[in-house]
Amino acid sequence: MPGRRRSAGAPAGRLDDGTLATAWQVVSLLLDYPTEELLYRRPLLESAVAPLPAPVADPLRRFLAGVDSTSLGELQREYVETFDITRRCCLYLTYFAHGDTRKRGLALVQVKQAYRRAGAELDTDELPDHLGVVLEFGATADLEVAWRLLQDHRAGVEVLRIALADKGSRWHDVVCALVATLPALRGDDEEQLAALVAAGPPSEDVGLDTQPYALDPRLNPRPTEPTDLGPTIPVGAP
Repeated sequence: MPGRRRSAGAPAGRLDDGTLATAWQVVSLLLDYPTEELLYRRPLLESAVAPLPAPVADPLRRFLAGVDSTSLGELQREYVETFDITRRCCLYLTYFAHGDTRKRGLALVQVKQAYRRAGAELDTDELPDHLGVVLEFGATADLEVAWRLLQDHRAGVEVLRIALADKGSRWHDVVCALVATLPALRGDDEEQLAALVAAGPPSEDVGLDTQPYALDPRLNPRPTEPTDLGPTIPVGAP
């Protein structure tokens, strides 16, 4: 895995590359399925969060404080109930844009190709559009490519944030921290967000047995048979 590529000139108002990478790395880890490793990393994560700007750091501190007062088993149960059961709280970015349609398979291929053009190969079985994977890729490999991917799916990130808020999920704070690193929604993004909130992701009812996500159950965010994807293994993890 090559070292992280830095931007030649970040857009006005964007966090500097080092701060952005740290924030995305922390958010990526906290969006992973909770394990003993999260508890072990808790002091390190607190140290990483400390110098971040308040809009990013404050929600992350709240989340970490909650980790201290919650058993691992409860965290795991909440995670499954939040992300593995509730369709609106989906961590797969292309699902918001394409739903259960043929276009999603193509979109996933395009994300993976973007990684490869940046010189990165996933060392995980997780799908390339998983929000944690995109953030880890940006933090460790190429900030600019990850930035563009997040901008392409900015409305989807906002749908996720709203869904977590409606659910009263502790992970709402984590996504709020991510949103604080991104530009405000633009006109087109606001229109897409309104459409997603009103109607949900696109659906396709014909030819399901020939669609890419029918052949690979990981491409369907809610397969008919439970699929244990396990915890996300970050891009470039040792």
